[in-house]
Amino acid sequence: MKFFITTAIDYPSTEPHLGHAYEKVCADVIARYKRLKGFEVHFSTGTDEHGLKIQRYAEAAGKTPQEFVDEMAAKFREMCEALNISYDDFIRTTEPRHERVAKEIFRKLWEAGDIYRGNYEGYYCTECETYYSEGELVEGKCPVHGKPAEWMSEESYFFRMGKYRERILEHIKSHPDFIRPPERAREILKRLEGPLRDLCVSRSTFDWGVRLPIDERHVMYVWVDALTNYLTTAGYPEGWWPADLHLIGKDISWHHCVIWPALLLSAGLPLPKQIFVHGFVTMGGEKLSKSRGVRVDPTVLARKYSPDALRYFLIRHIPFGSDGEFTEEGLVRRLHDELADVLGNFAHRVLSFIHSRFGGRVPEGRMDEEMRRKILQVVEEVEKLMDELELTKALERAFSLASLGNEYFQSREPWRGGPEAGECLLTSINLLRTLCVLLYPFMPSSCTKLAEMGGFRVESWEQAKALDLAPGHQIGKPEPLFQKVARGSEEEEISYGEFMKLDLRVAEVETAERVEGSDKLLKLTVRLGGERRTVVAGIGRRYRPEELIGKQVVLVANLEPRTIMGIPSQGMILAAGESEEEVSLLVPDRKVKSNTRVR
Repeated sequence: MKFFITTAIDYPSTEPHLGHAYEKVCADVIARYKRLKGFEVHFSTGTDEHGLKIQRYAEAAGKTPQEFVDEMAAKFREMCEALNISYDDFIRTTEPRHERVAKEIFRKLWEAGDIYRGNYEGYYCTECETYYSEGELVEGKCPVHGKPAEWMSEESYFFRMGKYRERILEHIKSHPDFIRPPERAREILKRLEGPLRDLCVSRSTFDWGVRLPIDERHVMYVWVDALTNYLTTAGYPEGWWPADLHLIGKDISWHHCVIWPALLLSAGLPLPKQIFVHGFVTMGGEKLSKSRGVRVDPTVLARKYSPDALRYFLIRHIPFGSDGEFTEEGLVRRLHDELADVLGNFAHRVLSFIHSRFGGRVPEGRMDEEMRRKILQVVEEVEKLMDELELTKALERAFSLASLGNEYFQSREPWRGGPEAGECLLTSINLLRTLCVLLYPFMPSSCTKLAEMGGFRVESWEQAKALDLAPGHQIGKPEPLFQKVARGSEEEEISYGEFMKLDLRVAEVETAERVEGSDKLLKLTVRLGGERRTVVAGIGRRYRPEELIGKQVVLVANLEPRTIMGIPSQGMILAAGESEEEVSLLVPDRKVKSNTRVR
């Protein structure tokens, strides 16, 4: 079985931003999943290096166009390496292999009678290298970039694109999955209701491009050059074509869903099987954009927080096919609250317990059959979602196994010993391997590390269903899977006066109960002298509610109230510990009066 997936190739006029990274990560997740499923995968990405815009940027930088794109292409490769993108081919349109294919395809268009010479007069946006009619402009500006379009008049060659309108319409209508999501297909069909203008496919007023094989005075229109990259990386005329999946942004859907099919039909080549159009990464409500100066450096983020933290955030936070807002605070929150506190916590609980109590070997026990059923149900659902390219939903469902594992481990209390401990640990290590396989396409580095600690390897999707790790299985040395980072001001020192603003009081616990839907939160009623307060504390993995009744604790009494899982919490209980299982409450060494101030 073969699977050929492509991203759009990036235009390297400036350094990469998070929007470029998002597309690469999504494609990489799909490619890694297909490899686990046993497919022979060809995953291509790269850079689109010709055109007037590149020539102008190079001139402004005091470089030749080739020097300029060599420098910029290296930065896009660096981004891919920082994000652990497992591409099989990084194609550059300035490579000789691509120039040969681009010229050969153009010659086929000419031989089909679909190329003619004329004079182009109209508007052109150099930012997106796209021709626009006056009616498509917004107050004389490019509808995508918001910059003034240039009026152009020059001798050009044209492609008879209108000739293929009906065939493209019929293909889209008869292949409902050709363009996804469905709303993108509807947008294309709406635009195709009117006549399809012939396409200007050459430029004669600058020279940074592929020379036409039929007229050396002209260079190929950059989009014809760029789109042909998919055939080059496929190994045209043999090899991988047609592509199983083109993954692109919605700003270039017309080029891929109409212009590209028309060129392929003219050349007598099959169309790609599917085009998935993803949304934009936004920041402050604006699309990340090189031309508008709205950008976040993904390489810096990946090195600061880890590649997998960024990959996880992008897939989990941005619904696949829709727009999504990026904030660094949101990235840190998911790193702490989900990756470290849920997934990392479950892995550490299971592995450190087996390592410390049983010398690193899983004890005797049987697999919990009810848990087996639940795990296999999740695997089936995740597989279906991945096959349907529902990446965000698939990640959410896979990650739910970490929460399930924490709840199971806590409820079975293996630290109490007995035969149930063996069953709990055998079930938990098998759940951990399944979780590792399901999450591997999304977070390959972390899952490789987790597999090493768990004493297994991630090799195929079928491992997620096996649940066949047996008693006596040897694990590796447990280590923290994710590192939390200081948030902003936490890195700064505070003054003595600021510290003295904290009102720390001794409080006495009167009631305690678990918070429904959480394995770590407890709802406490504490007494401060004559006052009673409700406090939600994350100590439920270490303490049972009944053992807290009557215990004196230290409370931050002047903390702003906060609602946690629907419960107003009026303060914070102080505790110490490296993990939520090893946490220890701070208590007076002898009983004191309730509401006594801590000094």
